[in-house]
Amino acid sequence: MRRTVSKITDWHLGFRNSNFFLVDSQLGWLPSVLTSGTDDHLLHKSVANMNYATSSANLSEDPLKDKDNHRVSDMLIDSFGRMHTYLRISLTERCNLRCHYCMPPEGVDLTPKPQLLSLNEILRLAYLFVTSGVDKIRLTGGEPTVRKDIEEACFHLSKLKGLKTLAMTTNGLTLARKLPKLKESGLTSVNISLDTLVPAKFEFLTRRKGHEKVIESINAAIEVGYNPVKVNCVVMRGFNDDEICDFVELTRDRPINIRFIEFMPFDGNVWNVKKLVPYAEMLDTVVKKFPGLRRMQDHPTETAKNFKVDGHHGNVSFITSMTEHFCAGCNRLRLLADGNFKVCLFGPSEVSLRDPLRQNASDDELREIIGAAVKRKKAAHAGMFDIAKTANRPMIHIGG
Repeated sequence: MRRTVSKITDWHLGFRNSNFFLVDSQLGWLPSVLTSGTDDHLLHKSVANMNYATSSANLSEDPLKDKDNHRVSDMLIDSFGRMHTYLRISLTERCNLRCHYCMPPEGVDLTPKPQLLSLNEILRLAYLFVTSGVDKIRLTGGEPTVRKDIEEACFHLSKLKGLKTLAMTTNGLTLARKLPKLKESGLTSVNISLDTLVPAKFEFLTRRKGHEKVIESINAAIEVGYNPVKVNCVVMRGFNDDEICDFVELTRDRPINIRFIEFMPFDGNVWNVKKLVPYAEMLDTVVKKFPGLRRMQDHPTETAKNFKVDGHHGNVSFITSMTEHFCAGCNRLRLLADGNFKVCLFGPSEVSLRDPLRQNASDDELREIIGAAVKRKKAAHAGMFDIAKTANRPMIHIGG
């Protein structure tokens, strides 16, 4: 029996007026004139035109350009010539689900709130990255929508000059009601995690109810105009590998990009190679059912191998981190919720940006720390068996 996402009709969403303001006497870098009484129109104009106390005057005198002709400073170029124009920012370690592959059954110790980055600190660091050449930011968690200032974060990040894409990866549990405001606040792309189309299996995997809410969020994202709506599906043998073709079927009539992800090892997720369904096997499964599957042209920095079934509106992708890594074209960096900076998802090395930030480090000093970490990035991550034995953080601490 074919399982599909049912389209929700009669969707009504209202907008709530809200004024955003950021005042931080310790950092002192955002204008204190942004108060709760500020008119929305004037506020938008003020933020768009604000003169930040930070300066990009000391960027490399000889900036390079990536394949899309973006200006990239030496800070973001590693020793192998890779230009890192994509920053993933984890907004929180908290999550409203308890997925087996993300969090150990006993849970995780969360970083105390005072040790997490404030929104002002996130914005200052984001500004440094964007003025150095980052043109895409993805907000992750934990679950980013549990952060109360998520709309405010999107609003201010989207105003950074030079940023082209502001994306978010979410479990979709509370997304539907927040989407209109998030889109209004500048969110340009959304990835929604859904690993099964069977509610009972969803509850088993996540240790929570909410399957219908995730489906509702996928429908809501389509309704408000996101195209494509990306759906992330971690494929695990014996759990959801029998649903691969059901997921592909979702791309038939709707602008959905199904992204099949190989099961990856992280601390506490009891990774086992027997649970891994390799890309080649997933592809073979799809081709047998959909012989009209054809490869699309991928960007050199693309993490996914992208395909389209003839006649389908959406498309299908495979993220092959375990069996066919894409390190040579990697352009991603990660800022964790606690302010640690990570240059590779699977590498244990981290450096704190929070500590020097709170010790009044200058922009140039922060850039030097960032640049040194980027230069230490290895050519490729270890093989999957070595990764499984290497101490790292649980995925919920790193950010999706």
